[in-house]
Amino acid sequence: MAIAGIVVLSGCSSTWSNTSVEPAPGAANSSVPTATATIKDPASIIVTKADITDKPYNVLADIEVTVNKTTIFHPDPTPALVDEKLREEAAKIGADAVVLVRYGSVGVSFFSWGSLDGNGRAVAFK
Repeated sequence: MAIAGIVVLSGCSSTWSNTSVEPAPGAANSSVPTATATIKDPASIIVTKADITDKPYNVLADIEVTVNKTTIFHPDPTPALVDEKLREEAAKIGADAVVLVRYGSVGVSFFSWGSLDGNGRAVAFK
């Protein structure tokens, strides 16, 4: 009975994630921008696997995110969910884009029924 209750309640949960934002090596700023940075609309952030070569930019930080599924009944995390989380974190530090995005592989861990890692470099256009 207890197991059935846990399964029912966990089915109401959504995915969860964690993030890491570190100043990029050689970044223009020696520290990650704080809450005083201009917060942008996440929907306006460009996320690309390639580099942006047609616009000059300053590197703000390297961002790492992990998206996890809470239960076995939820769908596996997708690159689109990772992109969404990268956009949210980039918006917090005032970035215009996340370039050189890379994805890990979906795997099961001790704390999650499935997880997908992603990382990229947050940049602000000059």
